[in-house]
Amino acid sequence: MEKENLILDKSFAFSLKIIDYAEILEESRKYILSRQLLKSGTSIGANINEAQSSESKADFIHKLKIADKEAYETEYWLKLCKFSKNYPNPDALIEELVILKNYFQKSFLHPKNHYINNTLFHI
Repeated sequence: MEKENLILDKSFAFSLKIIDYAEILEESRKYILSRQLLKSGTSIGANINEAQSSESKADFIHKLKIADKEAYETEYWLKLCKFSKNYPNPDALIEELVILKNYFQKSFLHPKNHYINNTLFHI
C-alpha cells in the first residue's frame, strides 16, 4: 500500500483550484494575471512532484525551496487580484496557500524526518 503524501496531494489539489480560478480570470478578460497565476500556482505542485524523484537530499530540499518561492509569487498575484477592482475574490486560495507554505516551513526545519527514499512523507 502506498503511503499518503500530504504535501503532494494538497499541492495537486491547489493546482486544480488555480486552474479553475485562472479560467474565471480568462473569462473576465484578465489575461495577464491569469497567465501569471497559472504559471506560478501550478509550478508549486510540479516542483513538489519533481522532488519525489530527486537525486539527493540536497536536490530534494532545493526543489522544495523552488516550490516555496513559487508559492510566494503566487501569493503576490492573488493579493493583487484581491485588492484590484473587478477581480473575483481569491481569499480561499490565499488561505490554502498559507497552509501549503506552512508545510514547506516544516519540511525545511526537519527535512530528515520527511525524506525517505526521495519521498516526502507525513508532514
